[in-house]
Amino acid sequence: MITTWPAPAKLNLFLYITGRRADGYHNLQTLFQFLDYGDTLHITPDNSGTLTLLTPLAGVPDGDNLIVRAARLLQQAAVEKGTLPAGAGAQIALEKRLPMGGGLGGGSSDAATVLVALNHLWQTALSVDELAALGIRLGADVPVFVRGHAAFAEGVGEVIQPAEPAEKWYLVAHPGISIATPDIFRDAGLTRNSPIRTLDELLQQPFHNDCEAVARKRFREVDALLSWLLEYAPSRLTGTGACVFAEFNTEAEARQVLEHAPKWISGFVARGLNLSPLQRTLSGL
Repeated sequence: MITTWPAPAKLNLFLYITGRRADGYHNLQTLFQFLDYGDTLHITPDNSGTLTLLTPLAGVPDGDNLIVRAARLLQQAAVEKGTLPAGAGAQIALEKRLPMGGGLGGGSSDAATVLVALNHLWQTALSVDELAALGIRLGADVPVFVRGHAAFAEGVGEVIQPAEPAEKWYLVAHPGISIATPDIFRDAGLTRNSPIRTLDELLQQPFHNDCEAVARKRFREVDALLSWLLEYAPSRLTGTGACVFAEFNTEAEARQVLEHAPKWISGFVARGLNLSPLQRTLSGL
């Protein structure tokens, strides 16, 4: 039986870099919110004992694909816990909508959905905390998608507390390029000394992304896209880019702006959600 699972996009409503760590990574403060838009995974559990990715990415071996890595991590954890059913396997197909290198968390969301879905389908009985611990081994953003609630994150993204930002409408636009996160974090001009503040303090001031200035400087496409969007609404970079978003109070306002977008702009309109569509799907089963 084929089952269908959402892998929603996320936005970083704000992103502040508060320092550089001895290991080369950066400490940050960021606010994650989900969108009612994203990738879709079609998963068919079976008794083959094998994992088959029906939609491999060109040039990416299965062993490096986050979807396959997530499934194998879950298998291993369930074996150690003694809860993996004999012959547990699956066929997985990815319906990809989110651009790679766009700052929308597509790969992390895909991995989290695999962990959550297969844990349910195989009845491996791992707790949310156990799934989140597996997720951090795949990427800093994966635990947020596993837990499925809007969150304020600190450290390198692993220190998470639930949050309830306003659920606005967003026009999310892609400039047609991909940005590698290390390219932003290696830039000498990146702000690395934003003050550490409480979530309450951060919610009381205009939101900002410390990566935005570097992205605009290095990528003229991002600069042009933000310059256009800022004429209509408060707009920011998400993550390290390349996608940017403008916030609106109504869907109609967002769609009206998208309808008048220049032909070189690719985008979509989505609602911000504090409860992930993945959790809504799981709770409805």
